[in-house]
Amino acid sequence: MQFFADTVGHAIVLFARLVTAVRAIWDGVEPVPDKRVYFANHTSNGDFVLIWAVLPPKIRRRTRPVAGSDYWLKSKLKSFIGRDVFNAVLIDRNSDTRTNDPIAQMAEALDDGNSLILFPEGTRNMSEEPLLSFKTGLFHLAKQRPDVDLVPVWVENLNHVMPKGEILPIPLVCTVRFGEAVRLHTNESKDAFLQRSYAALVALKDTGDVA
Repeated sequence: MQFFADTVGHAIVLFARLVTAVRAIWDGVEPVPDKRVYFANHTSNGDFVLIWAVLPPKIRRRTRPVAGSDYWLKSKLKSFIGRDVFNAVLIDRNSDTRTNDPIAQMAEALDDGNSLILFPEGTRNMSEEPLLSFKTGLFHLAKQRPDVDLVPVWVENLNHVMPKGEILPIPLVCTVRFGEAVRLHTNESKDAFLQRSYAALVALKDTGDVA
């Protein structure tokens, strides 16, 4: 089963690269195998796939996307891809039905030596604004694991490759830009931390626009 999951994973990486000609830009941070939280903008269901695809293989194998269980457990196929291919940390986004604490789930994954891919907006951004307001999860995770680097990641153009409602992707060049890591400062408030993290992520978009 694991061999089959690895084969599917390789096929997904090749397909993502073929359709998007994606390139990774490491701007202020290096691709090293330290455990990290990659926090990114979210405009397409394929965002974490593209981030996952551009990571070096050794890092990719230890990087787990954080995703909604309501989506990835809908069918046997999605469950196989979510659990076996991506090894996702599956979160119940409904506070009324969840039995596990999402922050505890993510912290446990980090403690096991994994990195995470996280979308702090909490949902896809379909607005004209570059980012939606961040949910509090990134702050609470940083508070529980203050020694883990939080790396902002800006995914550019994927929303045009897979626009909402389309079945087939439109081939376009995409970039994934990784920025300088941030950490929670001692005694830093939740609002201050989230504003600083938000600004670090938006700055990557501005850097790409200038370039």
